[in-house]
Amino acid sequence: MPRSARLDAPGVLHHVIIRGIERRKIYWDGKDRDDFIDRLRTILPEARMAFYGCALMSNHAHFLFRTGDVGLSTVMRRLLTGYAVSFNRRHKRHGQLFQNRYKSIICQEDAYLKELVRYIHLNPLRTKLVAGIGKLNQYKYSGHSALMGKRKCEWQDTRYVLSYFSKQIAVARRRYLSYVEAGIDQGRRPELVGGGLIRSLGGWAEAKRLRLRGQDRVKGDQRILGDSDFVLDVLAEADEKFDRYYELKSLGYDLNKVAARVSEMYGIDERYILSKGRQRQRVDARSLLCYWAVRELGMSLTELARHFGMSPSAVSYAVARGEVIARENNYQLLE
Repeated sequence: MPRSARLDAPGVLHHVIIRGIERRKIYWDGKDRDDFIDRLRTILPEARMAFYGCALMSNHAHFLFRTGDVGLSTVMRRLLTGYAVSFNRRHKRHGQLFQNRYKSIICQEDAYLKELVRYIHLNPLRTKLVAGIGKLNQYKYSGHSALMGKRKCEWQDTRYVLSYFSKQIAVARRRYLSYVEAGIDQGRRPELVGGGLIRSLGGWAEAKRLRLRGQDRVKGDQRILGDSDFVLDVLAEADEKFDRYYELKSLGYDLNKVAARVSEMYGIDERYILSKGRQRQRVDARSLLCYWAVRELGMSLTELARHFGMSPSAVSYAVARGEVIARENNYQLLE
């Protein structure tokens, strides 16, 4: 059966799950987990990706991200590849560490953010990695301890999550903990981790009941967690993005042609745009070029960084700056 395409866009909430190949351990000890957390600490801020929670077990892990300027696939490739190389070197092993693909599920925020935070953070308790809620509050390899104020994690957006419970931090923490404790007896929640359930209806049983009543036009997709309208909106946006890539490709647009377009708009030579320098006009032109290359051509930050001799974080900043320039001046790649 063919794999479903990734769905990705800036500002989208993702529940991400990684698993060891053949269900083998991906973390053998605390040093492995520390290494993984250190990589998250470096990569996520560089990608301007919001981080709301995680839980590292032995053979799998869960994360809740909101994508920023860098696509999720780029971030995960950098994270998992770097960690796997380090893990293999440290443990003197060879071969694949993770299953072929991580699992990512786009989530409807208003309906599911609180539930996902609770589900993810209860995993160490559910898998008996920790014994009791008191131990979970202290568990350093989960976003729960940071939400409870037991551990500092500057790059985790605890305030945003806690704002769902109260504007006052102390009150929010009490309510959040009560909410988490109320979910302990729920057990596994397959509807939150994919599997093709029509989640907005409460699973296949409800879907079947509605189908028998002739209401069979409800939309479901295993890559998306949300109600029917949300699913349709996400799929429509993905199709529009695909159609845009195809249109530009059919017109012969590549990085050189985009650079020529920017050069024409600013009235400066392409070589001047691509060479190093901090002059305002050059920086603006290069930023617009980076923005269109990433958003219109679908190029990765790593790809552009190699081409321009810049760091991925510098390219990420340029993309954000280019977006502002394009919006404020109503610049369009296609005339």
